[in-house]
Amino acid sequence: QEQLVESGGGLVQAGGSLTLSCAASGDAFSRYDMGWFRQAPGKERQFVAAISRRGITYYADSVKGRFTISRDNAKNAVYLQMSSLKAEDTAVYYCAARDSGRVISELKGYNYWGQGTQVTVSS
Repeated sequence: QEQLVESGGGLVQAGGSLTLSCAASGDAFSRYDMGWFRQAPGKERQFVAAISRRGITYYADSVKGRFTISRDNAKNAVYLQMSSLKAEDTAVYYCAARDSGRVISELKGYNYWGQGTQVTVSS
């Protein structure tokens, strides 16, 4: 139903910045909570940031103060602005959407997922 496509990943030096974009093709984008998750080799997928349908933002402690999530409902898009990047931020980043849920950081609550985009931070 809802197709999500991430873009903007790439190689960046530690301390640098990068912005990821997620474009949605569905018809009810404004009704979804949107989240960003990431997965590094050998590790489980983890919560990074989320923005509710009302625009309330949530962040993992590891990225708080460095990352900013935002959404543009007119464009059916969500963004993740990343700054002060660290080597440990290296991962495949996934965009996700959910119709409803309780804990917004819970991975299992999301209904739709993008294919992921690679972010590599060189040290």
